[in-house]
Amino acid sequence: MNVRRRVLAALAAPMAAGTARAQSFPDRSLRLIVPYPAGGVTDILGRTLAKLMADDLKQPVIVDNRPGANGGIGVDAGAKAPPDGYTMVLGASTTHVLNPLLTKAPYDGLTDFTPLGLIAATPLILVVHPDVPARTVPELIAWLRERRGQVSFGSYGNASASHLAGELFKSMAGVEMNHVAYKGGGPQITDLVGGQIQVAFGDVTSIQQVRAGRIRAIAVTGVRRSGQLPDVPTVSEGGLPGYQVFGWFAAFGPARLSEAVTARLSASLAAALDRPATQEQIAGMGLEPIRGGGPEVTQLIRSDIAKWSKVIADAKIRLE
Repeated sequence: MNVRRRVLAALAAPMAAGTARAQSFPDRSLRLIVPYPAGGVTDILGRTLAKLMADDLKQPVIVDNRPGANGGIGVDAGAKAPPDGYTMVLGASTTHVLNPLLTKAPYDGLTDFTPLGLIAATPLILVVHPDVPARTVPELIAWLRERRGQVSFGSYGNASASHLAGELFKSMAGVEMNHVAYKGGGPQITDLVGGQIQVAFGDVTSIQQVRAGRIRAIAVTGVRRSGQLPDVPTVSEGGLPGYQVFGWFAAFGPARLSEAVTARLSASLAAALDRPATQEQIAGMGLEPIRGGGPEVTQLIRSDIAKWSKVIADAKIRLE
């Protein structure tokens, strides 16, 4: 019996130590990798969450900007961090879905991370030049079918979410448009205002031009209407059922995080996002606050991979 007790005690010791570590977590500062430069929307979002999570975790959360490779450098650093919960990364649909589909990314967006929770969505806006007579999605589809191959749509970059949104629209609506890629949303909308292109899938920077009457918003591409354009329907409700395009932000840890540490970080993130002031700040950035835990993040990544891999293959999209 004494031997049996000693064996059981030896087996239980690592479990007890692990439980104690989880209960004491965190006992030092944490790091949140933001895979883009300081000053942008992603950085502002990361710093907002870092401060709120630090208050909840009772430890500093230090923002570590690691730009490069369209977010890939910072995200890869997060994937390779020790799985102890002290390193998190602010990922996005670009870093976890599009980069692996379009490049030889050194990480897998699904298997190399532990998802902690969704943060915000970034729907696009289907906008047209005022000379385009269409005011609804069905009217736009009919107008495009009459001018097959004569109309150009602009995106804010080749292989960007804006480009993919246009290709998905073409496929689902059965229309043809010529793609024109710009180096950013500013030049894209400037040419739409000037009439060099007739249609665009713009980001939130296009809202100002919509309000000024220089371009017309036909629909938003997300799941629900935008709080900034409440009178503008979604593409799906406006006449193309099932069409949804939105980018997203989510927090991740490295793969193999313990359940206890994952639960603690996820709860801290949720508490930060539950604050009305946080939701107002996210909305003020032109983003849509969304909620969802790790399983919802995984499900979203899987569905995005299935959707965009087909669009990329069908449209023969390649990074230039």
